[in-house]
Amino acid sequence: MSAGRITVLIVDDSAVVRQTLKEVLSSDPEIEVIGTAGDPFVAAERISEQAPDVITLDIEMPRMDGLTFLKKIMSQHPIPVVICSSLADNGAQSTLKALEYGAVDIITKPRLGVKGFLEDSRIAICDAVKAAASAQLNIPRQRHTVEPKLTADAILAPATNAMLETTEKVVAIGASTGGTEALRALLEALPSDAPGIVIVQHMPELFTRAFAARLDSLCSITVKEAETNDTVLRGRALIAPGNHHMLLKRSGARYYVDIKDGPLVCRHRPSVDVLFRSAARYAGQNAVGVILTGMGDDGARGMLEMKRAGAKTIAQDEATCVVFGMPKEAIKLGAADKVLALQSVAGAILTYAR
Repeated sequence: MSAGRITVLIVDDSAVVRQTLKEVLSSDPEIEVIGTAGDPFVAAERISEQAPDVITLDIEMPRMDGLTFLKKIMSQHPIPVVICSSLADNGAQSTLKALEYGAVDIITKPRLGVKGFLEDSRIAICDAVKAAASAQLNIPRQRHTVEPKLTADAILAPATNAMLETTEKVVAIGASTGGTEALRALLEALPSDAPGIVIVQHMPELFTRAFAARLDSLCSITVKEAETNDTVLRGRALIAPGNHHMLLKRSGARYYVDIKDGPLVCRHRPSVDVLFRSAARYAGQNAVGVILTGMGDDGARGMLEMKRAGAKTIAQDEATCVVFGMPKEAIKLGAADKVLALQSVAGAILTYAR
C-alpha cells in the first residue's frame, strides 16, 4: 500500500465506467487508483510496472475475457480481485464462476445520474475494495469433504416424548466477503432434513437469485431466493434478495420471512443485524445464529441480542475466514458461544438443533 493507502487498478473496457469508478474510489481517502486498463493485456503491463493491492475487473472484455484473466492472475501472481459487473441476469452465472476461481467480491457498476443509487453504490464499492485488500487468498478453495459424513441420523435423536416439549429450530446465517464459497461449503455439508435456514449474504441485486439456484443444484437441502411470506421449512434455506432487508417473523408455530426496503443498516442492505435482531425477537431460544467471513461489524450486535434471547451462537474462526471482520467483532462483544473452523460449523448447527 502506498503511504498507507490501498492501491487499485481498474480493468474495464468502458472508458465511462473506468472514469466513474476512478472518481468513486478516489473519493475515499484510504484508496488510491494507480491506473486503469481497457483490457487484460494493458492490465498485465500495468501490473508488471506496479502491482496494485486490489484489482477491479469486468467480466466481458475484448481480446481476453475477465474469467480467463482472473485464472491467470490467481495462478501466476495472486492479487485480490473484485468483480465489477453490470446488473444483468445473463451475466450472473459468469460472475458466480469468478468467485469460484478466487475473486473475493462482486460490485455492480455504478449507474450515473441516480444520486441515491450512486451514494449507496459508492459505499458498497469502497467497502468491497477495502475488504479485498485485507482478504486471505491462501485458504483452500476446493470442494469440502465433510468428516465425519453427516446423514439424517446426525440430527434425528432416538424417539422420545421430548419432541412434544420442543419447538422447531431456525438457523440464521450472516456472511459478507468470502461468504459465497463459505456458504457453499457449509450448506453442502447439511443433510436434506436440516433445520430451516435464513441467510443474509452481502451481494448485489439480481445475483442472489442465481447464487441461490447454484447452491440449490449443489446441496441436499433446497435453496431459494426469499420472497415475502415464504415459510421457513426443514430442509430449505432462504437467501435474502440483494438490495432488500429480510426479517424472520412468526405466526403461531409457523416461521416465515418478510422482505423489506429501507435505509442501509451497518452500511448494508440486506443487513445481517436486521435478520439477527428479528430472530432474537421472534425465535429466541429456538434460534441458532451463525456469523461467517466478512469485513465490518454487521451482525455483531444482532448476534449478541440473539444470545441474550437464549439462542445458540457460532462464529467462524480466523484461520478459515477470507476476512476476519464480522466474526471478530461478534467475538469481541461476547456474542459467540463457539468459535469454529468452517468445516466444523455444520456439525455444531446439527448438535444445537437437536
